[in-house]
Formats: sequence, C-alpha cells, structure tokens
Amino acid sequence: MAGDERTTSGDERRPIRVLLVDDDPNQREMYERRLERKGYVVALADSADAAVGCMREQRPDVVVLDIAMPGRDGLSALQEFLDIDPSVPVVINTAYPAYAENFLSWAADAYIEKSSDLEPLMQAIEAAISRADD
Repeated sequence: MAGDERTTSGDERRPIRVLLVDDDPNQREMYERRLERKGYVVALADSADAAVGCMREQRPDVVVLDIAMPGRDGLSALQEFLDIDPSVPVVINTAYPAYAENFLSWAADAYIEKSSDLEPLMQAIEAAISRADD
C-alpha cells in the first residue's frame, strides 16, 4: 500500500490523516507542508489540550506529538490518547532526548529527536501507519 493512502473498503481509498502537535508555529508550518506534499491530510494542534480535543473529534490515523509544551506536556496527552483509542499510533517528536527515559514515552510507536533532517520523522510515520494496517 502506498504511504499516502489507506484502504477503507473495497477499492476506495482515503488520505491518511495526521494530527500534528507542536507549540512552535514555525515547526508546525514546516512539518505541515512536508506532510501535505507526501499526500497526508494534516490537522494541527498547538497544545496538549487542543490535541486531546482533536483526537476525540477527528480520530486521526497517526499522531506526531511534541512533548515539551507550555501547560500540559505531550506525555499527559499521550496518556489520554491511549484511553481514547489505543490503536492510533503516536510518534513522539521532541528536541529533548532525556524524555526517552520516561516510561510514559515507551507507549509511543516511535521516538524521534527533532532535527533539520525530516526524513527520520517521515520514515517513523510511515512505519507506524504500516504497522497499524497489519
């Protein structure tokens, strides 16, 4: 299956929906553009609370989650995502490698450190989607 389509029934296909959670507007814009170029439909959230609301309303196919954000952090949102729908893959995307040691981050499907090279993030998203389809 192509990285930008998900089978819904028979031969029908719909774009994969990505919920992108990051408090930095420049990061959100850069990731959004890159994801849209790959054919994903992107919903944006700038906080953990907004992300939980999007998760409840939209049920994305995959979540890209920043951890260090003002107010609630991404790990508290991750806990709620698991309560809402544990089948939705979550890719943590953070500038702080120390969070990898936090046991809550182990519930994510991937842990990617932010970098100017977006390829590891794109590969983690595609792998998480592929695993969810199996």
